[in-house]
Amino acid sequence: MAIEILHLSSIVKSALVDRDGDRLGRVEDLIVRLGDSPHPPLSGVVVRIGHRVMFVPIHRIAGIRPGRVELVGETVSLGRFTRRPGELLLAGDLMARHLINFSGARLIRANEIEIARLEGRWEVVGVDPSPRVALRRLLPRPLARHIRAGTSVDFASIEPFVAHVPTARLRIPYRKLAKLHPAQIADLVEAASHDEGEEIIEAVGQDRELEADVFEELDPEHQLEFIRSRSDAEAARLLSTMAPDDAADLITELDQERRLPVLTLMPPAHQRKMRALLSYNPETGGGLMSPDFLCMPETTTVSAVLDALRASPAPPEALAVVFATDADGRVTGSASVVSLVQASPGSALSSVVRPNPAHVHPDADIHAVVRKMSDFNLTVAPVMDSEHRMIGVITVDDILELMLPTGWRRDFGMAVAED
Repeated sequence: MAIEILHLSSIVKSALVDRDGDRLGRVEDLIVRLGDSPHPPLSGVVVRIGHRVMFVPIHRIAGIRPGRVELVGETVSLGRFTRRPGELLLAGDLMARHLINFSGARLIRANEIEIARLEGRWEVVGVDPSPRVALRRLLPRPLARHIRAGTSVDFASIEPFVAHVPTARLRIPYRKLAKLHPAQIADLVEAASHDEGEEIIEAVGQDRELEADVFEELDPEHQLEFIRSRSDAEAARLLSTMAPDDAADLITELDQERRLPVLTLMPPAHQRKMRALLSYNPETGGGLMSPDFLCMPETTTVSAVLDALRASPAPPEALAVVFATDADGRVTGSASVVSLVQASPGSALSSVVRPNPAHVHPDADIHAVVRKMSDFNLTVAPVMDSEHRMIGVITVDDILELMLPTGWRRDFGMAVAED
């Protein structure tokens, strides 16, 4: 048996009638309570009878169809409607607002909301983001019914922004956001309004590491937008969880009078890394590099190097290559993780490395860095001082991000809301 899909626009402003078909009033809205159900059930109907706005529980509704909602019995309680915690109004809170479509990691606009009766109860089953269906709310009902539906999105993959509903006491669930890549979450934040973006950032804030990863993926404009609203202590806490090179870039964008107070609130180890990076021009090898890498004596066994890789707090992209040093701390070679995994566990690191690795100096400009990484096919470029000692690494993702034009995600449709 085919399931009949009803559109919210065909129900709102419909007649409220008793079992004899006599008109009692008008339907103002439908109420749902979000919870664990993928398709939230209707909990009631907001109706207007005369000058009074009242709540009718869903068990008092005998039938719902376009233009008509029928009551069980002939009377309705005259108690005024008061929103209860956790309740959302489909028309008032969700219609024409942005929702997160987790199946595509994009924002969509709820231009139409679809309900259906499933297993004896009314549920919200989908959202139609097609721009043309928004006309249903503007045209007379006889004309509106001729507007064809677009491709709807299953409500099970959707999460609404509800921070604008004071009594909802609901937030975007962290567990859903955590399934997305930080870059996808950043795309959502950049496509959202400021308040919506704050709601996403608040949700990921339950995981400090994920919050830092998302901030690293945001464009500079949005990084500043959100960090400026935080106290110095909150800003220092966030910067301390970010990669040092990304944190250094961000702190230089803060207002001058805030930079030193925020920096001094960071842990000493982070302060040292940040101060070292801030001493370089941002578009040189020293300004681009990360101070987190793995460098070990060339006499170390491959087994011990692999153990060190597993325990290293450095970001994974920086650990794609391990560097070997002699007794004086000078770099003698580099080895990819693949070559280490393929080597005999008992062999020395010196037997696995490629000698005299291509490198850049901290004062090399961005063009020199790009040429060196391109010529030698480097995904990780070591930055060395004049004594051939390691001071940092530049990863290819940092170069790509710097070379791409500002706003490239939006320009290529990666962070555009589907209206």
